[in-house]
Amino acid sequence: MKKQLPFEFIFHIFSLFIAIILVHAIYVSIVRPNATAVLEEQAIQINENPNYIPERSIYVVIKDLEQECCFVLMLWAISLMGYKSLSSFNERKILETDLIPINQGTSILAEDAREYSRPIQALSEKQQNYLLPRAVLTALHRFRSTRNIQDVSSSIRAICESESERLDSELSMIRYIAWAIPSIGFLGTVRGIGQALGQAHKAAQGDIAGVTQSLGVAFNSTFVALLISILVMFLLHYLQVTQERIVLDTEEYCDKRLIQHLQN
Repeated sequence: MKKQLPFEFIFHIFSLFIAIILVHAIYVSIVRPNATAVLEEQAIQINENPNYIPERSIYVVIKDLEQECCFVLMLWAISLMGYKSLSSFNERKILETDLIPINQGTSILAEDAREYSRPIQALSEKQQNYLLPRAVLTALHRFRSTRNIQDVSSSIRAICESESERLDSELSMIRYIAWAIPSIGFLGTVRGIGQALGQAHKAAQGDIAGVTQSLGVAFNSTFVALLISILVMFLLHYLQVTQERIVLDTEEYCDKRLIQHLQN
């Protein structure tokens, strides 16, 4: 596990930089030029036709800095969840293998524990760090040393509970991102309202274009941030459910494929 931490940290930093570069490139080359063109066209139409009602453009809605930050955080969170999902996929894949080759009705004695441990010890170091091999290997070692089935069951439960807590703690960064996204949207709201209040004297003179544009910043930033937050929270919830199912399936696997075959 210690060898995985530096790689995971590097992946977090690298994915953040990639998200910043990708989103900023899209904004500079596509979003902001199109938003400027749409606003200029709408200004011309309003001057020529007082009854003209401008249509909402997606480029105008997402053009501001707060929305750009929200999209960066969204891509970062998705990349982190993708990394966790890959680990969950590998955990699920090893659950489908026959780690304990035992026929129905066969009993495992304490003297046989070493023999049944060999297929697990033959796995690669990375695979041995998965939850199921760790749980099964610990259970076999415990049964070999104590010959107590209750101790074996308790050790499996303890490993699964510890893994569940670890997985939950590793989602803390993604939870922070999911919290930060609507917060950035509210910052855009505050900024937009502040700019609108700063131009109140122009509105009093009949020029409401600046106030309208500033209020647009306020509402658009919150709108985009809340939509992105809904998506991130949905993906986070799905990932958490997937991880919890893996832990529960591991306990069930150990119960049906190992504990029920143990004999004092």
